Amino acid sequence: MSTAPPPDWLEHEASWLAPYAMPSRASRGRRYPEPPHPYRSPFQRDRERIVHSSAFRRMTGKTQVLVASVNDHHRTRLTHTLEVTQVARTVARRLRLNEDLTEAIALAHDIGHPPYGHAGEEALDGCLAAVGGFDHNLYGLRRVDELEERYPEHPGLNLTFEVREAFAHHSKRADAPEAAAFRAAGGPLLEALVVDVVDGIAYTTHDLDDALGLGFIALDDLRDVALWRAVTDRVHAGHPGLSGHALRTAVVRELLAWQVSDLIAETGRRLAGHGVRSVADVRAALAPLVGLSPDLAAMHAGLQQFLRERVYRHHRVLRMTANGKRVLRALFEEYVRSPELLPDRHLRRWAGADAVAGPPAAPPLPGRVRVESLERVVGDYLAGMTDRFAQQEFRRLFHPSIDL
Repeated sequence: MSTAPPPDWLEHEASWLAPYAMPSRASRGRRYPEPPHPYRSPFQRDRERIVHSSAFRRMTGKTQVLVASVNDHHRTRLTHTLEVTQVARTVARRLRLNEDLTEAIALAHDIGHPPYGHAGEEALDGCLAAVGGFDHNLYGLRRVDELEERYPEHPGLNLTFEVREAFAHHSKRADAPEAAAFRAAGGPLLEALVVDVVDGIAYTTHDLDDALGLGFIALDDLRDVALWRAVTDRVHAGHPGLSGHALRTAVVRELLAWQVSDLIAETGRRLAGHGVRSVADVRAALAPLVGLSPDLAAMHAGLQQFLRERVYRHHRVLRMTANGKRVLRALFEEYVRSPELLPDRHLRRWAGADAVAGPPAAPPLPGRVRVESLERVVGDYLAGMTDRFAQQEFRRLFHPSIDL
């Protein structure tokens, strides 16, 4: 069955996209062939499938830097994802890249993060060391390929190759079999590179904003940070005398706008300077094609260093992350020790499920096969939890109330 987009959309892309953008007509398609949609392109369908997935919804309860229960104002994994998507679409449109593909990649880029942010990833990586460890990008790929259950015909969301490969290229484990299969196609597409760089810009800017809002740092603490000082000077030039919350808001807004404008201009210069004229040129490129100009990149790195020292190592953040690691490790050990505590739809993925006392596990759904490792099944279950649900499970198993 053909997966080609509607003819009118092909005409639109042919007239608008830059020659180095990824056109829908050149997609490598899906794992399970589907008929074309009458009025949506393959990447538009990917975007909607991601938004309607359970993993996407759960990001509202997953930590960005701070646990999601601190207050109602700081960012969660979902709000961060929406901010990255908005900025990435702007960059893609300006560079005449495939905006739909960029949006789909951006919406999915953090879908594999476990609860408790990077602390949760470190905890699961240690728990799963004997079976290959944990990487949130590879888990995100497994999530959209196998673990989402939305269609009776096949497992997963059946996304296009181009959206799925972004997980593999963003992973730090190039030697993983599931990543190697995608890397054989060449380097990442420009649409994926844009999302990667925008992600760094967004989380740096917004982690700083959240830290200020929560009182982890004060405006005076940033006087020696070159990027903050430069942006503050720009704001004061247009709004003399601005201070307090109004200054913070204006500087954060200008900080994001300046970096995005620089990213668009610098990426345009690199594409022209390296003579990039096709998707093949993009895949074969050895030099980074998307990024900030050297001066701004250096200042951005200085801001990141400040965040590492003053925010990510703040005692309140360290307490939260330590507690999150403790919760996940305890849950992992308990589920491996007593797999019958797992919900049935997770238990049936384990090859040894039939050996568990009690009613036999339900057979796998069509296209689903049991995996060999109980540890991997438990890790996948934990990675899909929100912060709140992980805490509830911890209390249910280790501090049960008299009602249970």
